[in-house]
Amino acid sequence: MNKLISCKFNIDSGCVELIYTDGTMLAIDCTAVENSIETTINGRSEMEWLIYNAPLDYAELVLSGELEGYLKRVSGPYSGIGWDS
Repeated sequence: MNKLISCKFNIDSGCVELIYTDGTMLAIDCTAVENSIETTINGRSEMEWLIYNAPLDYAELVLSGELEGYLKRVSGPYSGIGWDS
């Protein structure tokens, strides 16, 4: 795999963009990700914090498929529809 040289949130496209040394760019559509998972208001706040402040951590969680589990762990218990205890 090529070396990652840049990872940032592009506010114009709404994507976290990863750029590699060979010129490959991977763009993660944050709106699509947000719409594809069930989360609480606290989880959405955490997701937005990651996007703006730690886009590489956000990208790693999305690409590994661990974002939803991470958000469940950090956002506390949920008493609404969608998550089972």
